[in-house]
Amino acid sequence: MNPVVTPFRALHHTDKPLLLLPNAWDHASASALAAQGFEAIGTTSLGVAAAAGLPDGTAATRDLTLSLARQLGAGAFLLSVDAEDGFSQDPDDVAELARELADAGAVGINLEDGLGPVALHAAKIAAVKAAVPDLFVNARTDTYWLGDGGHAETCRRLDAYQQAGADGVFVPGLGDADRIAALVKTLDVPLNILYSPLGPTVARLGDLGVRRVSLGSLLYRRALGAAVDAAADIRAGRPPRGLTPTYADVQALSAEGPPRSVGASATR
Repeated sequence: MNPVVTPFRALHHTDKPLLLLPNAWDHASASALAAQGFEAIGTTSLGVAAAAGLPDGTAATRDLTLSLARQLGAGAFLLSVDAEDGFSQDPDDVAELARELADAGAVGINLEDGLGPVALHAAKIAAVKAAVPDLFVNARTDTYWLGDGGHAETCRRLDAYQQAGADGVFVPGLGDADRIAALVKTLDVPLNILYSPLGPTVARLGDLGVRRVSLGSLLYRRALGAAVDAAADIRAGRPPRGLTPTYADVQALSAEGPPRSVGASATR
């Protein structure tokens, strides 16, 4: 059976530029990104965890992730949720989470294998697709992120996830252009790559056949860096550099109705 072509799925299968998916960590960051015209926004598990003083990748943020999805699910954008490994080793529990995320308004879920058993991750994917067929499952393998890479092992894992029903696959840490192009040729579903300032540009990734580029925790980490830089500038007697939205700009991000772009009243 062919999957239903939802608006989010369509963004992965059009001839227009690839899907650039920025990742938010709270309501304000998502609203600010939506105001810049991004049709789809993801969440970042690191941002959600770190904002609450919790470690990422330890299944500690299931409730926080679901709560954020409920805040963002009715927004003027398509929402994809980073759910680590599903916060459980039980495929039925992961499927229940997927149902709750879909009920909250999410249209996609990102599930990572953490280099765990291939069969278990495939079972999670199959359980999610059986429970919520229209939810876009982006199946991540960590062969490059946590392992030593390797085309054969990456292909073995991704093939199993495709067979289980994944709508797209994600290989963070892969930045070599030739390896990306070779991997694209083996896939039946769209490839998602994690953007790196040191890697290929978004345009180049599109030329290589990549259909989705995620920013992951980059924006959250940049925001932290900007806050520290601003405090250091003020301490040193300098005006803070960079864009500074006004109080009214930030207030507007929480107002009902379409999000408003942050104003030009910036301190540089």
